[in-house]
Amino acid sequence: MDQEKIGKFIAKNRKLKNLTQEELADKLGITKNAVSKWERGLCLMDMSLLKPLSEILGLSVNDILAGEKIEEKDIEKKSEENIIKLTELINLKSMKYGIIGMALFSIILMFISFCKDIQMSSIVSLLCAYNMITFLSRYKLQKDKTDLFTGIIFFIAVICNTTTFILS
Repeated sequence: MDQEKIGKFIAKNRKLKNLTQEELADKLGITKNAVSKWERGLCLMDMSLLKPLSEILGLSVNDILAGEKIEEKDIEKKSEENIIKLTELINLKSMKYGIIGMALFSIILMFISFCKDIQMSSIVSLLCAYNMITFLSRYKLQKDKTDLFTGIIFFIAVICNTTTFILS
């Protein structure tokens, strides 16, 4: 999903309806900062807001997810694309808690191995490698620089832990 394209589309249609960000936010029961983030392409709305947003702006849910008004002849094709992209997005979001848990577990293992002088760097390397691959995969799909940065940090951790394991 192209967050920036969707955000610009929402902003354009909000303005066509002569609504401010605050008025749109009030109608949706959210903050104006949330609307601002969507319109700047920083994030997407909670999926539960798609239907109410589409009704307020007089658009279809498909139009919003595509970030453009869909021609009648392209509805079926765009609907399928949007479903696939939405499924990928939901899968990535569902991984979020697993990633956080794995990261915390990795930090705890590194702390224990450091304090107790236990060689756990091979296990930590595996955990970090898993997280590195996950974040870099998310970056490839979403182009979020935070995911790229986090993936690089985990890459460095993999190198450091693997080197420690080999040298010990």
